[in-house]
Amino acid sequence: MNKKVAVPVENGILTGHFGHARLFSITEVVDGKIVSENVLVPPPHEPGLLPKWLGDMGCTDILSGGMGQQAIQLFLNNNINVYVGVAQKIPKLLVEDLMQNSLQAGANYCTH
Repeated sequence: MNKKVAVPVENGILTGHFGHARLFSITEVVDGKIVSENVLVPPPHEPGLLPKWLGDMGCTDILSGGMGQQAIQLFLNNNINVYVGVAQKIPKLLVEDLMQNSLQAGANYCTH
């Protein structure tokens, strides 16, 4: 299974809301194994920009604590699977959970 997973991070762990993230961890998985993890600075926040930016990089999934419904739809329109209500852990552990089908996703922390 090949994936490219985006995780918005602050202080080395998933941040509660992707739109306010100063950094994104981009983890590439090939044949079920993590082959690279890069931390990138996103472009300045504008509505609709991050889904396109991540989609253009080939991201297949985004893990987030919370995100608005419009953002979720924009990610889906860019062929990026969305997981919300994800625990605040380091990106590598979250990606490993995703690959093992044990990722705990729950209530969307975003209320707008």
